[in-house]
Amino acid sequence: MGEQEPAGKPFEISKQEVQGAWLKVKANKGAPGVDEQSIEDFEADLKGNLYKIWNRMSSGSYFPPPVKAVEIPKAHGAGTRILGVPTVADRVAQTVVAARLEKVVEPKFHADSYGYRPGRSALDAVGKCRERCWRHDWVIDLDIQKFFDSVPWDRIVKAVEANTADAWVTLYVKRWLAAPLQMPDGSIAPRDRGTPQGSAVSPVLANLFLHYAFDMWMARKFPAVPFERYVDDAVVHCRSERQARMVAQAIGEQMERVGLRLHPDKTRVVYCRDGTRRGSAEHSSFTYLGFTFRARGMRTRHGKVFTGFGPAISKDALKKIGAEVRSWRLHQHTGYTLGELARWINPIVRGWMQY
Repeated sequence: MGEQEPAGKPFEISKQEVQGAWLKVKANKGAPGVDEQSIEDFEADLKGNLYKIWNRMSSGSYFPPPVKAVEIPKAHGAGTRILGVPTVADRVAQTVVAARLEKVVEPKFHADSYGYRPGRSALDAVGKCRERCWRHDWVIDLDIQKFFDSVPWDRIVKAVEANTADAWVTLYVKRWLAAPLQMPDGSIAPRDRGTPQGSAVSPVLANLFLHYAFDMWMARKFPAVPFERYVDDAVVHCRSERQARMVAQAIGEQMERVGLRLHPDKTRVVYCRDGTRRGSAEHSSFTYLGFTFRARGMRTRHGKVFTGFGPAISKDALKKIGAEVRSWRLHQHTGYTLGELARWINPIVRGWMQY
């Protein structure tokens, strides 16, 4: 990949971009796609595989294979979702486009957008939500119904075209959006909307779409109403129940205009009830990014106990951790030393505690 790049290619994509994309894909690891080629298999002919990706992308002849559909548990809460697993080569190609697009759009994104952005995390969103719940009595717990399955392609493409002059970025985004899913039974399912969770380019496309459809719309329509958004999970803070219900209705109408829909049962207006806010409401707790916000005992810095409104690990997240620990079957690993068990378990537990 280090030799001089031949002239005459219609699209200017450097081999360094492809090499950098490969390093990101390798670091993220991940399972094989429909071709069953693992990271190790791909690396066995690394130079040839990367050259093939660069050559096809820069000539406009790269076409993505189907995306492997895998059912996995939801990250925050009960139930399952379909994860799209592209091939290793396709993940490299997607990462090239994602990196080029992120350079342009990242500086434009809203300060309260937290998902899949450099230097930001789910914990940052939870922390900001916690602060705002102290100052605002009501929240709207938003749930966009099947966002990744239903987001309309035409609006994604329009947002991409508005932010890049690189025709090849738009070309490949269109091809990835239209790539079919290969279901677990081997059948091929065509798609006419949505962007599969699990693909390298989906996070930036989702953030770009919601930047216009939600973030900028909120900034124009309700500039004094704060929110936190982690991709399609959002919490909006309001001063009164009346304001919360008015804003929730307006958001629902906006989502309909952009081809989406709020979940009628999971989108709720919640009262932040605590020791000083003693009113009543149908809902007085909500779960956001694996944390349940509700009235709970807290301590001041001086040790005084009071009832505040704040987050702690949700029941669903706790249940998932318990299931993971039971799956280790520690009682069967009698041949391991304590040190070996610690080296195996500690990184996992450390990740839970840091989150």
